[in-house]
Amino acid sequence: MENKDIYEAEGRDYRADILDIIRSDKEDDEIKLLLEDYHDYDIASVLEELTTEENDRLFRILGNEGMSDVVPFLEDAGEYLSELDAEDAADIIEQMDADEALEVLDDLDEDVRQEVLERIEDDEIKEDIELLDSYGDDEFGSRMSTNYIVIRRDLSVKTAMKTLIAEAAENDNIYTIFVANEDGSFYGAIDLKELIVARSDTPLEDLIYTNFPYVYDKDSISENIERLRGYSEDLIPVLSSENGILLGVITAIDITEIVDEEFGDDYAKLAALSSEEEKDETLFKSMKKRVPWLIALLFMGLGVSAVVGLFESVVDELPMIVAFQSLILGMAGNVGTQSLAVTVRALGADEALGFKKQFFIIVKETRVALLNGLVLGVFSFVIVGAYLLLFGGYGASVAFATAGCVGAALMFAMAISGFTGAAIPMCFYRLGIDPAVASGPLITTVNDLVAVVSYYGLAWALLLNFGR
Repeated sequence: MENKDIYEAEGRDYRADILDIIRSDKEDDEIKLLLEDYHDYDIASVLEELTTEENDRLFRILGNEGMSDVVPFLEDAGEYLSELDAEDAADIIEQMDADEALEVLDDLDEDVRQEVLERIEDDEIKEDIELLDSYGDDEFGSRMSTNYIVIRRDLSVKTAMKTLIAEAAENDNIYTIFVANEDGSFYGAIDLKELIVARSDTPLEDLIYTNFPYVYDKDSISENIERLRGYSEDLIPVLSSENGILLGVITAIDITEIVDEEFGDDYAKLAALSSEEEKDETLFKSMKKRVPWLIALLFMGLGVSAVVGLFESVVDELPMIVAFQSLILGMAGNVGTQSLAVTVRALGADEALGFKKQFFIIVKETRVALLNGLVLGVFSFVIVGAYLLLFGGYGASVAFATAGCVGAALMFAMAISGFTGAAIPMCFYRLGIDPAVASGPLITTVNDLVAVVSYYGLAWALLLNFGR
C-alpha cells in the first residue's frame, strides 16, 4: 500500500493545484511564493487553460524573468510571445539561454522576429543568438548551448573552486567544468565531484581528462550523434573547426532530443511522409508534401496490376486462386516491412557498419523470413486445402494442389521479401543515400510484384501445365 501511494504521488498531475493557486484571491507575492514549489513545465502546461485576464495576472506575478523560465516549455512559445509587447518579448528572450532563445525566435513571424531582435539590449546574448543562427540545421553549432563553465588550465584547485562558485549562479550546467589553454583552445574537462573532494595542494592537472570527447561546430549531427550517445556524458564540448576554441556545449537533453528527431525522421520516411510535416500544417501544405510519393507509388502499383494482367489465362481457368492473392501479398509486405525496420535501425545505431556486418544482416533477415515462410507455408497448405475440400466443393487432388501452390508461393514470397527488405536499404546506404528513403510503401510495392509473379507463376506451372 505504501509503495502504491508513492507511485501515485510521483505520477501526480499538478495542473489543478496550479490553476487553483493562480485563480485564488491570495496576494501576488504569496502566489509567486507558492508557484516556486512547482516545475516550470507544469506551469507552462496550464497557460492554455487560463483566460486572458488570468494570463495577464500570471505574467504580472512572475515578471519577465520568471516567464523566461516558463516560455521554453510552451509548445506554442512563438504564438505566446507574438501576443506580448515587443519590449516584453525581447526582455524575456534576453534572459533565456541562447539555444532556447533561438528556438523560440524561429517560431515567430519574420517581421515580429526582427522587431524583437532589434529590441534586445544585451549584446552578448544577441551575439550568441546570431552565432547559433549562422549554422546549418545539421551542424552541431546550431544546437549548442552557451551555458557552461570554463576555467584556465594554469589555475590552482582553490582558485578553480572560487571561479566555479562565482559562475555557478549564472550557469546551470556545472557538473562538468571545462578547461582551456591561455589562447582559449580546449584542453580537457574536470568532473565536479573530483574538484570538490580534491585537496587544495593537488595540482589541477591531475584532475583534468585531456581525452574528453568533443565535436566541432560544423560537424554533421546525423553522422555523429550515435557516437556521442555512446559516451553518456552530461555535456559534450563544441569546438571551433578553425582554431579549436570552446564555443559551447551539447547537453544530454539535446542529444536525447536529436535522437528522437532522427527516429521521428526515419519513421516518417518509412511511411513515405515528409520529415518536416507538422501537426498544425494546413491541409493543402500536408497534401502537397505527400502527393509526389503517392503518385510514384501509384505508378508502381499500376505496374503490379499490369503483371497480374499477364496471368489472365490462369485466372480464367483457376478463378479460386484469386481468393488467396491478398494473403500472399499481405504476408510478403509484412515481412518486408519488418526486415526494413530492423535494417534501418541497425544502420542508425552503427554509422560505421562494415560490409561483413551488412552482409550478415541481409543473410540473417533472409533466413528468418525463409524459415517463417516455411512454417506459415505448411500452415496455409493444411488450412487452405481443408477449406477448399470441405467448403469449396473441390476434390482432394485439386484442393491440396491449390493449397500446395499457395503454401509454396507464400514461402518463396516471404523469403524474397525478407531479402529485399534488408538489401534495398543496404544498397541505399552504400550509395550514400538515407536508407530510410527505402520506405515501407516502396518495399511493399516491390514485394507485391515478387509475390504476384511467384504466386501466379507457380499456379501456371504446377496447376495448369504440370497438372495436365
